[in-house]
Amino acid sequence: MQKKRLGASDLEITPIGVGAWAMGGGGWQFAWGAQDDEESIAAIHAALDKGINWIDTAAIYGLGHSEEVVARALQGRSHRPLVFTKCGIVWNEKRETSRTIQPESIRKEVEKSLQRLKLDVIDLYQIHWPEPDDLVEAAWTMLAKLKEQGKVRHIGVSNFNVRQMERAQAIAPITSLQPPYSLLAPEIEKEILPYTLASNIGVIVYSPMKSGLLSGTMTRERIAAMPEDDFRKRTPNFNEPLLSRNLELAALLGAIGRRHGRSAGEVAIAWTLRHPAVTGAIVGMRSAKQVDGVMGAVEFRLNAEEIAEIERNRAASAATVTA
Repeated sequence: MQKKRLGASDLEITPIGVGAWAMGGGGWQFAWGAQDDEESIAAIHAALDKGINWIDTAAIYGLGHSEEVVARALQGRSHRPLVFTKCGIVWNEKRETSRTIQPESIRKEVEKSLQRLKLDVIDLYQIHWPEPDDLVEAAWTMLAKLKEQGKVRHIGVSNFNVRQMERAQAIAPITSLQPPYSLLAPEIEKEILPYTLASNIGVIVYSPMKSGLLSGTMTRERIAAMPEDDFRKRTPNFNEPLLSRNLELAALLGAIGRRHGRSAGEVAIAWTLRHPAVTGAIVGMRSAKQVDGVMGAVEFRLNAEEIAEIERNRAASAATVTA
């Protein structure tokens, strides 16, 4: 499988990686509802068996549970994939979450992540959110120290803007940025992607299918049946007036995909991978079957006419929503 180098690092990653957010299960603020751990492990095994070589998780996913599931999935594997995780969101005994990038908090977080993941070193350690902003320099200094100490191999950021990346770069190089990017959230194209491309910062995008909306399998009935602790039910894109537009776009992606024997989700992922600044896309997988539904995105690429067709549809639907 073709790989790309992540920024200036020595990490060569496949076009898509396993996203382990939903694998954290239910019962916390940004859950996707209940999840069977054995299904999660089967999904990871299926992805690795098909050649995917990296997994992205975070301590906050399931309040540590996602990292534990990843560790279980990797037990006994002859070749360990690259493991990426994040710091900067913590929780208390009441399962209440808060964002902090205090250096001492980060120091404690990395030790706990290493324990849960059962690793001696984390391949890529990322600041999840740059909050509070006035601690960006202190937090990045701590990540650089963790790299020097050998606890992490490479350091990256997530959800940073250009100015915040510039401030971090003045202290130590950024290996990668993890931003949201999809047809429904293209905002990073204006300033952030040009900056990362010029600065040789790798980009691994999250939510390329916008939390499943562009997968081609989402329906109003499925959304209505989602458990109450599924955060998606509370977001604007899963509610009107945006929902109708989003499902229409997913239908177009499905039509384009059928011309090539691909799914709507694979088309949505391919759309993000078309950008030269994007190194790879994080794809959420909750079962081995879902892995089969996205693997085509590894090789599939949209042609210029199809990209233009998607842009025309998106512009027309956006005008309808604002009218």
